Amino acid sequence: MSTATNVEATAVNTIEWLSAESTTIVVPVYQRQYRWDIGGCEQLLSDVRAVAAEDATHRHFIGSILSAQDDTSSDADLILIDGQQRITTLMLLIAALHHSVRDSDLEMAAELRRVLVRADDPTRTKLRPHDAWAELYESVVLERGDQAERESRFDDNYAFFRSQVHADEAPQIWRGLQKLEHVSITLGAAANAQQIFESLNSTGEPLRDHELIHNYILMGLTHAEQLDVEARFWLPIEQQTGEAIGAFWRHYLVMTTGREVAANGEHGVYSAFRQSFPRVDVAHLQSDAEVWRRYAEIYGILLDPAREPDAEIRRQLEYVNTFGRASYPLVLSVYSDHAAGLIGREELVWTLEALQALYLRRTLVNLPNERLVARLCRARSEGRDALARALARITPSDERVSAVLKYSELPHAAYVLGRLEGVDDPAGYDVEHIVPTVPADSWSGDGVRAWSEYTEDEQNSHRALAPTLGNLTLLEPRLAERVFGQPYPVKRADAYARSGVQATRDVAATEAWGTAAISQRTVRLTADLLRIWARPALPEIDDDGLTPILDAVRRRGWPAGWEREFDYVEYRGERWEVPDVKYLFNRVMRRAWTDTREAAVAYCATHGGPIYSEMAWKGQWDQLDEGHFLYMGWDSNYMMNAVQGILDESGIASEVFVKYSYIGNVM
Repeated sequence: MSTATNVEATAVNTIEWLSAESTTIVVPVYQRQYRWDIGGCEQLLSDVRAVAAEDATHRHFIGSILSAQDDTSSDADLILIDGQQRITTLMLLIAALHHSVRDSDLEMAAELRRVLVRADDPTRTKLRPHDAWAELYESVVLERGDQAERESRFDDNYAFFRSQVHADEAPQIWRGLQKLEHVSITLGAAANAQQIFESLNSTGEPLRDHELIHNYILMGLTHAEQLDVEARFWLPIEQQTGEAIGAFWRHYLVMTTGREVAANGEHGVYSAFRQSFPRVDVAHLQSDAEVWRRYAEIYGILLDPAREPDAEIRRQLEYVNTFGRASYPLVLSVYSDHAAGLIGREELVWTLEALQALYLRRTLVNLPNERLVARLCRARSEGRDALARALARITPSDERVSAVLKYSELPHAAYVLGRLEGVDDPAGYDVEHIVPTVPADSWSGDGVRAWSEYTEDEQNSHRALAPTLGNLTLLEPRLAERVFGQPYPVKRADAYARSGVQATRDVAATEAWGTAAISQRTVRLTADLLRIWARPALPEIDDDGLTPILDAVRRRGWPAGWEREFDYVEYRGERWEVPDVKYLFNRVMRRAWTDTREAAVAYCATHGGPIYSEMAWKGQWDQLDEGHFLYMGWDSNYMMNAVQGILDESGIASEVFVKYSYIGNVM
């Protein structure tokens, strides 16, 4: 068998590889800028802590590092082709760890320094980024302070590690770092670096969240244990949820955490799963997987309500599905409690009805239906009354709904008319426009004047009201085909009067049809609609689209438009003119330091900041009082997490809301 001559791949210990005197790494000019944010740093530190807690045989694989020898330099430098982001972040963590022990553990500090700086020149780092930002990187790692006027990802991520790594935890972090491994791929002179880079980064489909969850659950088990868990738990979950398995895991996590879980990008569902289930050994897995399988069975019923034996519950689940699957986290919760005998059938049906009222009314008044259900799950955990209040707050009032029904197109017309007109299966009927949306010249509302004789204003008025509630009814397809395009008097006699739908027969009692008849019927049907899709009879305000702070979007990095993300913030009854998350972060932290200091101190002690007793590293700081300082150099995601966390710790998160601007809604 022949051997490769231009590619050498070796599994190595990452710290030993970096510590070797011969290892110096140069990032070539064509590489992109360093762009890992604090979310990536959190994951790296979490992985290091996790492997540190395992026994001596465990290792953590960080992937492959692709490099080539630099034949143009007198130094034996490695040109880093793939792995810049990981290696740079790792170096920043090691630099922060070095700072925490340099005065207390000289032996460990020396070991860390061998990773960071060149043996032949202690003023140079072993990693040399692109020349455009190399001096800035070295300034951060070596703490020279000569680039203090500049801000960068190096500063922010180093500051994060400094805030999280303390001297008493340093031995554990160092133990975890020494368990990191990677495949070192070194290219020979004749190797095609670009082709190998593309092969490493572009082949195959990236794993989806549920596939990562599957691997995470099974990876640490023996082969026999994997087969058992796969057969008893995972395969039944797949069978129940089918192609919706990814949505199942997201909805399950929203239900259990009471927090929104990102569906797109950054593997938000997988990350949330790992946070919820940090240990998946056999002892924990058995009980957890039983729960997952039970909820998957319920999810299968939500996807296919025909499997529900109770006729009324089945009908209500079908109604809920009219609005998609956004409400599934709450439905999972309430259905599960009903199945377990914790609540009665009446409460389950009440919840399903209330959800329909919420979604229909918001659709009618053109309010978004996204990011609503997590707050409802949180409210339900406090009881039915709390859920009713939460629903009332975000369900538009009767007045708003009545106003739009007069002139707006009716959404989900078959569903709405079916319930209004008492038709169990509206799918078997046509939605009949009494005034056609595009009347023919011969169409007439009274049998006297043809459409072509209507004035332009009359035609415009009829067209405007054609898709509204008062002009719609259900009609059997055979009757609809018979009178298609005919004037109203013909449709009245030959179709409406012969319909099996009472509400349609009632239309035939009107001799002529026009805007007045439509308006009168709208008033009558609106009263029925408000009764069927009732808003909880509570004094809570209709909040016009305010978002609870715990449901505010946590955005990675600094997306375009972030400076105008909010119109305002409602803080415990106060209205703050707060345009962006950085301003909000500063104001909430200052307020917490004044009003709820004990909770603020507890949060910062648990999370390593963002309030400190000294300005421990260079960067942007804000002084809270004589002995406490707020570091302002975080990214958007970290700042929003901190705002949410400290308000939650203080017990006042339910009293804080954000109003997104147009920019914020489209970001």
